[in-house]
Amino acid sequence: MSLADYAYRFGPRVTEAGTTFRLWAPTASGVQLEPGGHDPIPMQAVGDGWWELETGLAAGTRYRFGVGGHSVPDPASRLQDKDVHDASVVLAGDGYAWRHAEWRGRPWHETVLYELHPGVLGGYDGIASRLPELASLGVTAIELMPIADFPGPRNWGYDGVLPYAPDTAYGTPEQLKALIDTAHGLGLMVFLDVVYNHFGPDGNYLGTYADTFFRDDLDTPWGPAIDFRQPEVRSFFAENALYWLREYRFDGLRLDAVHAISERGWLQEMAAFVRARLPADRYVHLVLENDDNMAHLLESGFDAQWNDDAHHVLHVLLTGEDDGYYEDYAGGPEARLARCLKEGFIYQGEASEHRGGKPRGEPSAHLPPTAFVMFLQNHDQIGNRAFGERLAALLDAQPPRDEPNPLAAAVALMLLCPHIPLLFMGEEIGAKDPFLYFTSHNDTLAQAVRDGRRQEFSRFAAFAGGAALTDLPDPNARHTYAKSSPFASPHVNVDESIWSAYYWRLLKTRRQRIVPYLPQTRALDAAPVGARSVHAAWRLGNGDTLALWVNLGESDAALEAPPGAGEILFESRPGYAQQAHAGVLGAGGLLATLQPQQAGAPQDDAP
Repeated sequence: MSLADYAYRFGPRVTEAGTTFRLWAPTASGVQLEPGGHDPIPMQAVGDGWWELETGLAAGTRYRFGVGGHSVPDPASRLQDKDVHDASVVLAGDGYAWRHAEWRGRPWHETVLYELHPGVLGGYDGIASRLPELASLGVTAIELMPIADFPGPRNWGYDGVLPYAPDTAYGTPEQLKALIDTAHGLGLMVFLDVVYNHFGPDGNYLGTYADTFFRDDLDTPWGPAIDFRQPEVRSFFAENALYWLREYRFDGLRLDAVHAISERGWLQEMAAFVRARLPADRYVHLVLENDDNMAHLLESGFDAQWNDDAHHVLHVLLTGEDDGYYEDYAGGPEARLARCLKEGFIYQGEASEHRGGKPRGEPSAHLPPTAFVMFLQNHDQIGNRAFGERLAALLDAQPPRDEPNPLAAAVALMLLCPHIPLLFMGEEIGAKDPFLYFTSHNDTLAQAVRDGRRQEFSRFAAFAGGAALTDLPDPNARHTYAKSSPFASPHVNVDESIWSAYYWRLLKTRRQRIVPYLPQTRALDAAPVGARSVHAAWRLGNGDTLALWVNLGESDAALEAPPGAGEILFESRPGYAQQAHAGVLGAGGLLATLQPQQAGAPQDDAP
């Protein structure tokens, strides 16, 4: 069978003769198709819980399934007529005329990710209008927060209930394909955030006719765990991953919170499944979010993991916060940052206080630096704060100029170290607008979300006594959503231009001097050099040594071993390198140097 011939088990199959409908409903005694404008038609049981019906119905048909006394949408719907409770729509095969069909993607080490929320950027067309400036900045990949159909017009996307159906709040399937096509024409990859660990609380009907889809002995923060022991469940999500990569030509997927998937072996199975069914000459990247720091997965079909350890320790160093999960990073954060730069994960099996003393993680020092995605901000780390503050607002950070600037130093560290960098929309202009948690749930769910957030934040020191809990933004209010765009103003001010120029200069340096040599790069050493200050060095693939000195504090640090005679690759402000050579690592700054390999020097001396 050729790659093009693969037939999905889930969802309607459209041929010249009509459409075949299929539903896995193992606990149903009968199923009927309810096509719009036609009488219901009984479907046939074909074994293993499957029901099937061949029809002459064409693409564009609206339909539901009648099962167990309910009229429900297709759980593998490719498109909804309106919202999650409404009829599904039969989509034809790929009728979109791809303008850049020759696109095969980019190697992983070239990746500079830019995470965005499709809605606050104006939907698929709004995103497309911003692509030229992102490409010019030096971004090489955009990453869309989840687009699987969710209830209402506003949502982060993690309440999706129809994983195959792109939500029409952002545009049509054709507009989504046009966005991806446009990105490819600009040399940009497009990643999609997918959620396979839970369904949202409104619009998921699977439990009414396929209760074995869920476990009755294991819960997650979002309800009963999905039962990945079931072959059909494994297939449902593996095919979903393939669907986005093949039908929409996404270049990669970011898998949300896989630590909530009980059967971890499915992850490797899924990775092998999709890679075997895509052309071998395509670059397809699979990235994990995994709080358990399971390093072995990064050797088993996955390119990288979002490194929460890196974010958390950098956040502690920049802000001094130690509430919640930050408590695990508050003691000796300089040494923890050094371990992150040298070995990837900070927690590699050590006990986590936040987890009640339970161990977390696996050894990761043997993995390449590019196995770790580093970020200072993302949707979670901003939006899950009570008031959605960005770092620029928390630190009241000014644009990079000639004075100490810890945030600018942290940005330089993220963009010049060999880890894969990720920006969150707006940080490249120093945005101080909040990114808030927002939904558009029904009244009952909306109140439950309000109550839940108040209960959650009541445990934080800032809300001791509960005096300010009533000031929490209402997730369901339209103005909460409206406040969450970093580009609400059509005008670019001077501060934004200075930040943008700073990012551009760093990304140009990364692209020209570091990225070509990231394959085979290995860490040499990393260690604290003072309060909030760290030195790290890597042997690049061409044998040169990249070294960084960073001070994220507000006081100078003494350098016992000043930089050698290497080329100054970057200094965060004029004169910073001269100061470092004099033995002082100035407050709020970074120095990067490049030492060419000496003739005859060994290249395999990394510890």
